[in-house]
Amino acid sequence: MEKKYPIIAGREKGPGPGRYGLPPTIGFIGHDFTKPTSPAYSFHGRMSDNMYCVDSSPGPQYHIDAKMTRFGRDGTPAFSILGRMKEPKEILQTPGPGSYNPEKAPPYSLQRRPPSYTMGSRTQYRCVDSVPAPNKYHLPPLIGPQVPNKPASASYTIASTFRTGGPAVDLAKTPGPCRYNSTDPSVFLRRQPAFSMLGRHSFPRDTTKKPGPGTYNPQRVTVHKARAPAYSLGIRHSEFITPLIVTVSD
Repeated sequence: MEKKYPIIAGREKGPGPGRYGLPPTIGFIGHDFTKPTSPAYSFHGRMSDNMYCVDSSPGPQYHIDAKMTRFGRDGTPAFSILGRMKEPKEILQTPGPGSYNPEKAPPYSLQRRPPSYTMGSRTQYRCVDSVPAPNKYHLPPLIGPQVPNKPASASYTIASTFRTGGPAVDLAKTPGPCRYNSTDPSVFLRRQPAFSMLGRHSFPRDTTKKPGPGTYNPQRVTVHKARAPAYSLGIRHSEFITPLIVTVSD
């Protein structure tokens, strides 16, 4: 059997704004009388062809030239591009300025003329002339003591290595610097403290096994309790319940 609850007036909600049918504020028919109405215009239907019989005057279809003003036609000069005219065949044709060559005219006796040069062909070599060229001469070298008329500096030669008696041969068998052994300073000086590095010592441990943190199960408390703690979701309280007021402030 379903439990019946008392009716609360706060739960009963009215319809939304979309449920009310208010008169429109657009147009003229059925307009809201509480709002001002703007002027309305209508589109007329197409007129019949009988109107042309009554008024047969043409509309704004006249084409007036842009050069025509209220004072008459514009008088500014206008130019056009036409084809080239054919030259008339005359007996005497006068030459233009480009037909004359004043630079080719011979100079007069009283007229000064700048110097002019011409480029001729290459002349042939003369086989009779036996004078040697500059690259035929050979000058003696100036390196070394073989120049008879030049002072020579001191010259040195690099001889080969002597097998016996040379610097590399140690006949006296003298020991070198590396043959001497270095003495430990602790022998004749005060010995400094010495340290050594040994292996890591192992910690003493017993053979018993210790449980880790994951071994424990705190949720299993049924050993000393009836059941594990559990939580539940209660009912939602009504928003229309009057709160309990015990003390009234003055």
